[in-house]
Amino acid sequence: MIVRVRAKKHLGQHFLTDLNIARKIASSLQLQTAMPVLEIGPGMGVLTQFLLEDSLNQLSVVEIDAESVAYLQTHYPTLPIIEGDFLKLSLTEYFSTPFCVVGNFPYNISSQIFFKVLAHKNQVPIVVCMIQKEVALRLAAPPGSKTYGILSVLLQAYYDIEYLFTVSEQVFQPPPKVKSAVIRLSRNTRLALDCDEKLFVTVVKTAFNQRRKQLRNSLKPLLGKQVDISTWPYLDDRPERLGVDAFIELTNLIAKGLPEL
Repeated sequence: MIVRVRAKKHLGQHFLTDLNIARKIASSLQLQTAMPVLEIGPGMGVLTQFLLEDSLNQLSVVEIDAESVAYLQTHYPTLPIIEGDFLKLSLTEYFSTPFCVVGNFPYNISSQIFFKVLAHKNQVPIVVCMIQKEVALRLAAPPGSKTYGILSVLLQAYYDIEYLFTVSEQVFQPPPKVKSAVIRLSRNTRLALDCDEKLFVTVVKTAFNQRRKQLRNSLKPLLGKQVDISTWPYLDDRPERLGVDAFIELTNLIAKGLPEL
């Protein structure tokens, strides 16, 4: 019988030890109706135990660490456990209806997790997660903030993002070198963007790849020499000043100027 799981550096494991914080994270889901909930990386189940207390949470977990899986099977014998890598998981094979995502995300793959959530945005109405504080601030940052960036725009296009609370390094074993934070993503009412969504992603990434430049310069690779941009808005701005709607407008202008895209 496994007494406890050894934290593995290559998996980015830092096990939460504060039960009050775990309870607070679980309660932040705030489900109004019963719904499937997928916890990513439950480890030894410190958050899992509180998620199981809410009868609305139809909980299953995904865990890549075999030692953690063995621990969970011993302590939560009826818990549905998906053994594998969330990033490689075919979510549609496991969930045919909307489901929520929750977890203490490994910091080294948190951005990849969010991109996977975006790929399933119409199936994931709520995400509650603990991530690195710096990343949490960036995701929740409004336009005009120095921390506002690519993932801020892409996530805010489809989700309302709330920074809930900060978590000290001292409540983990082993303690990380950075502070953590819990955020909640709630799907907004935008079913789709009013533009070419692939081009939108390209425009946002291209703009922020040279975030110190004005958009007329950073977007040159997309504009081409034959496009008349003299009446276009926003080109004198830097990308962090533009909200989602402005990027949608720019995307449509670029699409009209370059119909081959």
